Amino acid sequence: MIARIDPQRPGHGAQARTAAPIANAMSIDVEDWFQVAAFDRHIDRSQWDSLECRVERNLERILALLDRYDAKATFFTLGWIAERYPAIIRAIVAGGHELASHGYGHQRVSDLTPEGFREDLMRARVALEDIGGVAVHGYRAPSFSIGRDNLWAHDVLAETGHRYSSSVYPIAHDHYGMPEAPRFAWRTQAGIVEIPPSSLRMLGRNLPASGGGYFRLLPYSVSRWSLRRINRLDGQPAIFYFHPWEVDPEQPRVAHAGAKSKFRHYLNLHRTEQRLARLLNDFRWQRVDRVFAEHIEV
Repeated sequence: MIARIDPQRPGHGAQARTAAPIANAMSIDVEDWFQVAAFDRHIDRSQWDSLECRVERNLERILALLDRYDAKATFFTLGWIAERYPAIIRAIVAGGHELASHGYGHQRVSDLTPEGFREDLMRARVALEDIGGVAVHGYRAPSFSIGRDNLWAHDVLAETGHRYSSSVYPIAHDHYGMPEAPRFAWRTQAGIVEIPPSSLRMLGRNLPASGGGYFRLLPYSVSRWSLRRINRLDGQPAIFYFHPWEVDPEQPRVAHAGAKSKFRHYLNLHRTEQRLARLLNDFRWQRVDRVFAEHIEV
């Protein structure tokens, strides 16, 4: 059963036309360049500790950028990263941002059993809470890997003490997506609030409008128009996301990866930070848990 949540507080719905601008939710999926799904067939997990980690310096740049525009964000963070870079985890919390979970080792939920998923969640949550010193309520699945075939994941999230997820992307994609899912926040039978990445309803289908590779592929004006449409026409907050490696054009190259994976990963990396600065300036940004505070009930 799917129950849609319709935010109706100042800044949302019809009131958005006369009240202050809607606060959109900014999110960062904290993983390093060698952990992305596009390269998992080319870089074995046993190699991770021997490769050059660049996530800490990239997160420092991102934190400085957010601070420059007085923006707050949610950092969906791998437990693997937290254990190796505790100082940057504490800096995220000290900056007033939300610390949330991206699982421990960037395993797709669709590749895990319920027992394996529970283990991954708890390992990540223990690491994040011990290092960050704050409770972790939110979760985002690697590669948005919760969909129609594994909605049992919401039950496991509830059992492990999480309050919300941002993991079901209501679009059609070659690696993920559940087009029939609601475009805006909805509550599962388990009580978890699912907050999907933003999409546009056009020409009878849902189109992605929440960042990631599309933010680098398309002109910035497309992203700005899309988010404004969601705010003004739908009267809803947008959910945007990106990764630390997307502000790092000098990261190592995976030479033996396929052409499609390379295109998706490396395209316009040199433009991302400048585009993010424009985005932070053009909209109002806040943490996921605060944008949806009335519904998450932390």
